[in-house]
Amino acid sequence: MSAFLALDLGTEGARAAVYTEDGRQAGTGDDAYPTSFPRPGWAEQDPEHWWRASVHAARAALAEAGNPEIAGVAVATTASTVAVLDENGRPLRPALLWMDGRAGEESALTARSGHPVLRYSGGSDAVEWLVPKAMWLARHEPATYRGAARITEAVDYMVWRLTGRWAGSRMNAVCKSNYDPRGAGFPHDLYEQLGVGDLADKLPGEIVPVGDPIAPVGAAAREELGITGPAVVASGGIDAHLSLLAVGGAPEGRVSIVCGTSNAFVTEIAEPVFPPTVWGPYPDALRTGRWLVEGGQVSAGSVLAWAGERLMGRPRAEIGRLIKAASALPPVDHGLIVLDYFMGNRTPLRDPLLRGAVLGLTLASTPEQVYRAAVEGVAYGTRQVIDSFTEGGVAVDEIFLSGGIRHNELWLQTTADVLGRPVSLVAGDNLTLRACSVIASVGAGRHASLAEAAAEYAPRTRTIEPIPAHRDAYRQGYADYRAATEATTPLAHRLNAPERRQDP
Repeated sequence: MSAFLALDLGTEGARAAVYTEDGRQAGTGDDAYPTSFPRPGWAEQDPEHWWRASVHAARAALAEAGNPEIAGVAVATTASTVAVLDENGRPLRPALLWMDGRAGEESALTARSGHPVLRYSGGSDAVEWLVPKAMWLARHEPATYRGAARITEAVDYMVWRLTGRWAGSRMNAVCKSNYDPRGAGFPHDLYEQLGVGDLADKLPGEIVPVGDPIAPVGAAAREELGITGPAVVASGGIDAHLSLLAVGGAPEGRVSIVCGTSNAFVTEIAEPVFPPTVWGPYPDALRTGRWLVEGGQVSAGSVLAWAGERLMGRPRAEIGRLIKAASALPPVDHGLIVLDYFMGNRTPLRDPLLRGAVLGLTLASTPEQVYRAAVEGVAYGTRQVIDSFTEGGVAVDEIFLSGGIRHNELWLQTTADVLGRPVSLVAGDNLTLRACSVIASVGAGRHASLAEAAAEYAPRTRTIEPIPAHRDAYRQGYADYRAATEATTPLAHRLNAPERRQDP
C-alpha cells in the first residue's frame, strides 16, 4: 500500500510524517534549525537549513514507517517567511522570518495606496507580509533586491527544491502577495506604485490551487530524501490556514484556532464581508468558490513562556507546578490585567506599535497571580478576535483549538471560560501535517476533493465546557482589558516611536 509524505516548516524546525491511505500516521521525524535576531524586531533564517532539516526529518519518518512507496507529497510552512535567491536558487541573504517586523513603514505605505485589491486584506498589507518585506529590501538593500531572481515564500522555495519547478501556492499568493485569482492576477500597478514594479517577475509565474498536482519529486531530491514511488507534489500553503482541512473540513461557521507561539484564526465563508478588523476575505485561497477569513494574535503562548520562564526564571520542566498553583486561584480576583500585545496586534486592531503591559501590581503580587493574569490576558485577546469576526458578519458556530494549548489546562479552560462557549480540542498529531496528508491524497488522486479527504481524515476531539461560575468575573475582566488597551495605546505608540528605537 502506498502512503503520503507531509512536510511542515515551523518557526523552530522541520517536521515530517508519513500517513497511510486511511489517514493513520505511520512515522514521524523532526529536526531543528536556528534563528538569528540581528537587530530588535528582526528575525532571519538560512533557507539551506530548511532543506537540510526537512531531509533529516523525512528520512526519519520514512524509516519509522518502513519506507513505503510514496504516492503524494505536500508542504506547509510559516508565512510570510521570505527567501531572496539568485537565478540558481541560492540564497543572496538570510530569509526574513514571518515574525520579522522591520517593514513597518512599508506596511503603512500600502495602507495609503488605496488600491482596490487591498479590500481583500482589510485595506493594507501587514508588516509581516511578503510585499512590505520586498519593499524594505528595495529601499534598504537595493543591490540585493536588483540581483534577486526570486523573492519567494518558504513553501514555494520548498516546492522548487522538491520538483525543480517554480510553482507558487495560490493560498500564499492571495493571502500574502495581493494576487487576485478572480481578476488580473498579481497587481503590477500596485507594485509599481509601491516602488517594486518588477516584483511580479521575481515571484513564481505559475500559481497552483491548494491540492492540485505540480510535479513528481525530482531525481536529486528523491535520492536525498530516500523516496520511492510516484511521489507527486501537490500545492500546499500556510500552516495555520491549512488547519481547516485537518478539523474535518470548513463548513460555514467553523473556526480553527491554532494556539502556539502566536494564535492564528481561520474560517471560510460563502459570501464575502469586508470589515476592517480581519485579514481577508481572501477569494479562492483554500477552496475555489469560497472566501478565507483570518485573524491573529502575534503573541500568545510566547507571553506565557515569557511570564513563567523569563520573568520568574522557572525552568521549563517546572512550569507545570506554576500552572497548577495558578489554577488554584479564583479568576480575576488577583486584581491584575495583562495586555498580550508584546509584539503588537495583528487583528482586530492591526497595530504593530502596541506593546504588552502588566497593570495592577503591588508588593504583595505573587508569581502565581501574575501567571494567571497572563493566561487571562491571552484569552481576552482571543475573545477580542472572535468578537471581531461576529461583529464583522463572520459566523462563529464552532471553535476548534489545536497546538501547544493542549499542554496547558489552565490556558485551555480559561479560553473556554472567557469565550463563554464550548470549544473542541483536537487530540493527537500535528494538525499541519495531517492537513498536508489531506492535500497529498488529493494531489495523488486518492480523493476527488479537499472536502472529501478532510471529512475522511477528521481527527478525534474532546469538548471543553465553560465554567458558569466564572462568567461574571471574566465579563468584567474582559471589559477592563479593553479599557486598558484604549488607555495605554497612546503611550505605547510614543514609547515605540522610531526615533526612540536604538540598534544594539
